[in-house]
Amino acid sequence: MTQQIPSTEPELAGVRNFRDVGGLPTVDGRRVRHGVLFRSGHLAHATEEDASFLGSLGLHTIFDFRNAADQKLEGPDVELPGVRNVNLPLSDPADGAEFWKMVRDGDLDQLREILADGKGANRMIVSYRSIIKERTSEHSHVLHSLAEDSVPALMHCAAGKDRAGLSIAVTLLALGVEREAIVTDYLESNAKHRRYKVRRSGTDASAYSPEVMELLSPLFDARAEYLTAAFETIEETWGGVDTYLEQGLRVTQQTRELLRERLLD
Repeated sequence: MTQQIPSTEPELAGVRNFRDVGGLPTVDGRRVRHGVLFRSGHLAHATEEDASFLGSLGLHTIFDFRNAADQKLEGPDVELPGVRNVNLPLSDPADGAEFWKMVRDGDLDQLREILADGKGANRMIVSYRSIIKERTSEHSHVLHSLAEDSVPALMHCAAGKDRAGLSIAVTLLALGVEREAIVTDYLESNAKHRRYKVRRSGTDASAYSPEVMELLSPLFDARAEYLTAAFETIEETWGGVDTYLEQGLRVTQQTRELLRERLLD
């Protein structure tokens, strides 16, 4: 028996961007069931109280989309008794040790060179497109797992915004959730209490100056244009969601029906 999430979102001290995806409407008038699909940032810094709350959700599986570099940086997830952890690394829009070194240590000239004049946002768009095109086996694995036995499930990456955001979006597309509702849920990651905390190595004010934060903002924002680029990639590459699911992800109509039985009211 899974716990129904209260209407007041839980205040988790060490886990950012947690939310239940329940309640989102489908095009045929159904809704995502509460208490079966959750999303968040990483669980490495979960407090004892956070772990107790997460443990009360009756989770079957946690999908962690972080790569080895992420896990080295933040640490492994806290272990929840009886919960299966599945690590499926996806490309990070800000991937690469050198890139993250620039984010944390780079001076203003370096940041301008790499991120100014739309280059930061373009990097995100390119990454979103490549995750859709190149990570079909990972997304297929998630959908088949959900259809078989993995519900209730929690999906997370580092910030819970990009890789988890795309995986949640793909799942919602398979369920037939309204496109506008998918975008609205995605943009919830911009709420102040949910946002990933940008860490810079400098301690003086210039490390977090308005210009520095503006240059970094494309990396840490959830922007509709990013998710729209992912949707456009599905249309351009496969001609539509149904073909993307059937040919790209090898998800049959029967599997989609199982997904809908498990995840929709």
